[in-house]
Amino acid sequence: MSVRHFLSLTDCSPTELQLIIQRAIELKRQRQTGQAQETLKGRVLGMIFEKASTRTRLSFEAGMFHLGGHSIFLSPRDTQLGRGEPLADSSIVMSSMLDAVMIRTFAHATLTEFAKHATVPVINGLSDDLHPCQLLADLQTFTELRGAIQGKTAVWIGDGNNMCNSYIEAAVQFDFNLRIACPKGYEPDPQLVACAGQRVSITDDPQQAVQGAHLISTDVWASMGQEDQAQARMAEFRPFQVSKELLDLAADDVLLMHCLPAHRGEEVSLDVLDDPRAVVWQQAENRLHAQKALLEFLINPALYQHG
Repeated sequence: MSVRHFLSLTDCSPTELQLIIQRAIELKRQRQTGQAQETLKGRVLGMIFEKASTRTRLSFEAGMFHLGGHSIFLSPRDTQLGRGEPLADSSIVMSSMLDAVMIRTFAHATLTEFAKHATVPVINGLSDDLHPCQLLADLQTFTELRGAIQGKTAVWIGDGNNMCNSYIEAAVQFDFNLRIACPKGYEPDPQLVACAGQRVSITDDPQQAVQGAHLISTDVWASMGQEDQAQARMAEFRPFQVSKELLDLAADDVLLMHCLPAHRGEEVSLDVLDDPRAVVWQQAENRLHAQKALLEFLINPALYQHG
């Protein structure tokens, strides 16, 4: 059987994604009741970080520990990657010593090149193009609180960035409608939008976009690597701030998500994360559980054969 990677939500079928989320919910319940799991005992995850991280590092590192495995943190300055060793060479060597590799990087091509030469699963912990692990946590959160998202309406507000791109892929894989509200000139990947067809629509009017929405998600206006654009973006994105007043235009049972870290007073108003409709802390915790399920799926797929 060929090795499975997780660089995008499209690397799994809709059925497999649902199995991962249901397993994440089960693993969360087991952790809350003190049931230990050692499904990855003796397995080792390598974690390559080119971008800073809080939630990604904590969730993967703690997740491997909870499942009886181990993780190794690798930064470019600590490895030969930082001294120009070709990705292909590093991938071959790491594959011989590890059971999976998670990479958090800038260029998505870094992931695809590494995965091309890897003989163990490679996981996208974030790239400039996509953030699929975050979407697993988001969809787990929605499922726990509201049930299936199929047929519901989600709204992405802000930059057409990697998170927005992954929401587009999620709309296809989980069969929900996605409205994207962003300033002109900051739209998401047009190829992804085209592939999503009628499931995705784009507007520059956030008030119109959130009408009747069941889920609203947003992110910082300037992502890592865009710090030099922050001031210019501030003026462009100001009308796209998510506030309690904006939430009031959505469905009564709307949920607000943010992948964090949040800049209060910018993409979200100062008080909106304290609103009971905001579920960002549950969403953040679910990175742990969703990624534990993903690690099992990729490293010990026999666990899923019964599904």
